[in-house]
Amino acid sequence: MSLRIIFMGTPDFAVPSLDILIQNNYNIVGVITSTDKWGGRGNKTLLESAVKKYAAKKGLNILQPRNLKAPEFIEELKALKADLQIVVAFRMLPEIVWNMPPLGTMNLHGSLLPKYRGAAPIHWAVIQGEKETGVTTFFLKHQIDTGDILMMEKLSIGEEETTGEVHDRMMVLGANTILKSVQIIEEGNYKLIPQKNEEATKAPKIHFDTCKINFAQTTNKVFNFIRGLSPYPAAWTLLDDKTFKIFKAKKVITPHSFEAGQFVTDNKSYIKIATLDGYIDVLELQLQGKKRMSTKNFLNGYTIN
Repeated sequence: MSLRIIFMGTPDFAVPSLDILIQNNYNIVGVITSTDKWGGRGNKTLLESAVKKYAAKKGLNILQPRNLKAPEFIEELKALKADLQIVVAFRMLPEIVWNMPPLGTMNLHGSLLPKYRGAAPIHWAVIQGEKETGVTTFFLKHQIDTGDILMMEKLSIGEEETTGEVHDRMMVLGANTILKSVQIIEEGNYKLIPQKNEEATKAPKIHFDTCKINFAQTTNKVFNFIRGLSPYPAAWTLLDDKTFKIFKAKKVITPHSFEAGQFVTDNKSYIKIATLDGYIDVLELQLQGKKRMSTKNFLNGYTIN
């Protein structure tokens, strides 16, 4: 008898995980995703989640509850008689939802748990200069990201890799790990490993203020911070009282006499910003109100005093 699976997810990151289950003929009885939102220019475009778009193309049964505790949603969920629920980049579930299927609810997390528990595990791993991260599948329980571990797969982080680049590789690794995890659940051939809470680190949600660059640090730390927030939401500083986002940079470690945070430029081809032991050489940027562009193109139309 094939497993009856409910899949829960919203962004691009979750799509390969749903796709690999479909490609391997798993019985997806329902897809739960976020509600549509109005957005785009003038809020006139109805925006659907990446998971909804994929599920619609495949003719899957889509549910978009506003309230995960609403009695009518709980009844719909019960009626699907799922054996297993799989969560990839969705939102926090109430116990009545995650505790419903007989085989439990499995979650994919973008770190080697218990390291980087929280909403932004890839960002924080890169910001902290980690050389390695990975993905973990685990069964949900009360506290966020604390459930017993089913599988873990490692992923290296390149010295200059951005969060965006790690995300795209992790998306593929995550899908393969979801497939392997479902296969061992189906066979009943697995042993759960409890997490060691004393080894836990946090990866809290990132806000606009979190992204402001402190240049009074080593060049390495500032460089890791910039690549850890690229391409989104992007690290920033101020130039002429406007937000100056940095997407791509090089690090230059060399003695200098400038104050940390000072802009150094020839106003033609380079913008460097001083750190404690060198510079951040800005390659791609975006000034508030302008498009993202290369430093050279920016300096064609802007003079830094």
